[in-house]
Amino acid sequence: MIYVIIKCNDKEKGLLARLMRAEAKGEGNLGMLMVGNVCLNRIICSCLTFKDIRTITDMVFQNPGGFSGTKSPLFNGNATNSELYLAERVLKGEYYHPATNALWFYACKKEDTCANTWWNQDFAGQYKNHCFYEPQSGICKELRP
Repeated sequence: MIYVIIKCNDKEKGLLARLMRAEAKGEGNLGMLMVGNVCLNRIICSCLTFKDIRTITDMVFQNPGGFSGTKSPLFNGNATNSELYLAERVLKGEYYHPATNALWFYACKKEDTCANTWWNQDFAGQYKNHCFYEPQSGICKELRP
């Protein structure tokens, strides 16, 4: 099946949904959608450490630099219909600030604030406990202006 953003089959859509769940279930649907934005950004850009990431499978299992959520029990098992629907929304091009151009995120502790930079990347914004980071303008030309 072809979606607006990238080509993928049902197995890869399920893989994306499982990763979104593992990385952001506690952040609710919007948090999972934002994680999905970061995931797809890593596939569509051809810059930095993502030059050879072209599929959902490549992105999920990138090593080094992949997602810690793949080691979570939440990553195991099939995605629910609701999670598949969220993945499909991302695949069809729904973007949410601050993840619009983000390639990285991490979950900070509730008592902490997000750092201004992370791995030399600029802070794009925060949603609940997730801090999102994007490359400097012009470095990853495939990302939205």
